[in-house]
Amino acid sequence: MGSVLAYKTTEGKRYLVRYKKPDGTHAAKRGFRTKFAAEEYLASVTVAISANQYIDPTDARVTIAELAETWLQDQAAVLKPSSLHPLQSTWRVHVEPRWGRVQVAAVRYSDVRAWITELSAKRGATTVIRAHGILASVLDIALRDRRLSDNPARNIRLPRKRAKHRVYLTHSQVDELADQSTHPEVIYFLAYTGLRWGEASGLRLRDVSLDRGRVHVRENAVMVNGTVHVGTPKTHVNRSVPYPAFIDPLLRAQMIGKRGDSLLFGDGQTHMPLPNSQNGWFAGAVRRAMKQDPDFPQVSPHDLRHTAASLAISAGANVKAVQRMLGHASAAMTLDTYADLFDDDLDHVASALTRARDARTITIPEPPNTSVRYPDTASPYAAIEPGRQPGGLGL
Repeated sequence: MGSVLAYKTTEGKRYLVRYKKPDGTHAAKRGFRTKFAAEEYLASVTVAISANQYIDPTDARVTIAELAETWLQDQAAVLKPSSLHPLQSTWRVHVEPRWGRVQVAAVRYSDVRAWITELSAKRGATTVIRAHGILASVLDIALRDRRLSDNPARNIRLPRKRAKHRVYLTHSQVDELADQSTHPEVIYFLAYTGLRWGEASGLRLRDVSLDRGRVHVRENAVMVNGTVHVGTPKTHVNRSVPYPAFIDPLLRAQMIGKRGDSLLFGDGQTHMPLPNSQNGWFAGAVRRAMKQDPDFPQVSPHDLRHTAASLAISAGANVKAVQRMLGHASAAMTLDTYADLFDDDLDHVASALTRARDARTITIPEPPNTSVRYPDTASPYAAIEPGRQPGGLGL
């Protein structure tokens, strides 16, 4: 299977290991200081080849950047542009500068852990987790290609994401925001349907069923690097979402002069862009609302989606209905996202348990019959002298 040969160097005798690889070609590794070390290496290679676990050192010399190129191409084939862009950006800014030129065989667990620690001191948890995920996924390819025997980027502790503080507007606050806005129809629609901005801006007249009071979500228009990308909804599943009757006149007004394939909001031809967070029309409406009411919260267009969930739950909608309205993949996801909105349900559980306990029938058991009778005394202990134990009575 292999052989160990000695050779001389200026520093003394060294040993060379020769062996045949699984593909029939020959390989060699030199530089062993002792014959025992060379034989030990040859034995490990022989066992690995027999167990079909051999890693060719030549294959392990590929760089992270070479494999990452293939991995990013794979992601582009299955991800939406809005999901792909953060991966490409994180690779370019955080992963490639540190790991791009490193060979996969040279990656060490301790080095990856030190990189995560350094990155965590500068960036948020979301960025750190995404950067680690890219490196680990690229090394997974090397593992599957048998360039590595183990992925050194796995099983590393990562920072935890902090739950985002969600803002929920009341009915009155939605009215106030709409009054201060140049697009009140958009404010009301988002706050009472829970559609994402891209889903709302992608709606066409043919997607609106006025007789049923529903809109059919089929497209999602997302701005990525200044370009609008139109595709399927986030979960790739179309859905039907109801809207309250008071919104009907607002939608009808948006339909005037438009054809069936025209966009519902805006001029009907171009997708309505997400307003600038600093000086856009939505931010201006929020500032004016806050000026009118000091207690008015700072909100973004996406907070209107949270508001829709809050208003639906407070109106008595069950979690399954809210899930379908929001387009979540599962009811569990809705519960995890809006667990704080179901706190009142916990109070109902406690109240129900209290009522059930109060309504129970309590049966008081009869005292047990005794076969020992004491006809001459009022108490079985009356005849016992003070200080004596009643053991003689069998008690």
